[in-house]
Amino acid sequence: MVKQYLFILGFLVFAFTPIQTAKAETVLKEVDSYVTTEDIISDLVFPTIDKRVIKEYGGDTLFGWNWQRIVGINYNDNHSYDVAVRILIPSKNLDNDKEDLVKVRISPSCNSEKLNKLKCNHGFKIEILDYKHLSQ
Repeated sequence: MVKQYLFILGFLVFAFTPIQTAKAETVLKEVDSYVTTEDIISDLVFPTIDKRVIKEYGGDTLFGWNWQRIVGINYNDNHSYDVAVRILIPSKNLDNDKEDLVKVRISPSCNSEKLNKLKCNHGFKIEILDYKHLSQ
């Protein structure tokens, strides 16, 4: 009789005990990650503006400038965007900081079939259209 109870108990334990176990991995969640249009444009045009600022003011690659804000964005019919950006060039003398306005044309690639190939026939490129010294 004891053997029957042990057999039933063993069968129940075997039936309700999982044979395989898997450990769940911890998934890291990105917290406070928010990207704006200005962040995206900044990432695109930063190297081009950086080269031009170094050319305007001299200096080396450690020469610094600060992105202030986008002043305007215009869409052109050839599927390009003209972006005006206000930048600040700091000086050792705080009263002598310079403010400049840089107009940049961002031309995305025209490899979509939905675009008019007569107007849009360029690859991806970024070029500086105008550079103005706002403070003298």
